[in-house]
Amino acid sequence: MRIGELAERAGTTTRALRYYEARGLLPARRAGNGYRTYDEADLKLLRQIRTLQDFGFDLEETRPFVECLRAGHPEGDSCPASLAVYRRKLDELDALIGELAAVRASVGEQLARAERLRERLAAEAEVPGGPEPGCELGAGGGAL
Repeated sequence: MRIGELAERAGTTTRALRYYEARGLLPARRAGNGYRTYDEADLKLLRQIRTLQDFGFDLEETRPFVECLRAGHPEGDSCPASLAVYRRKLDELDALIGELAAVRASVGEQLARAERLRERLAAEAEVPGGPEPGCELGAGGGAL
């Protein structure tokens, strides 16, 4: 098949295919007339790359999977190098989850503090001479 058909079947652009070719991820075969030619194995490579990118892998991280497929393995993730990339990605995701959990905990603490303050100010406002509860966002006098 030619580049346009491959791009359509893979759900990508011809520009992306040329880029993958330049990066050595897609073979550069030419027909006698100079046109690029591809086969079903190339489509499988592209689907592997696209799936991994959808999962958040960068293009270079897809290389071991592509090389595994090229080596004749039925799946691109059965080679040791592919498994190592999976492990690194899981470690990266675990670290991000940890960071997000810490941020979530901080936001939860800020919310609890703000709610306690609001309740205290509301209770004090009920006492004669107590402060009026106000909104800090509106304190600057500027319009949003």
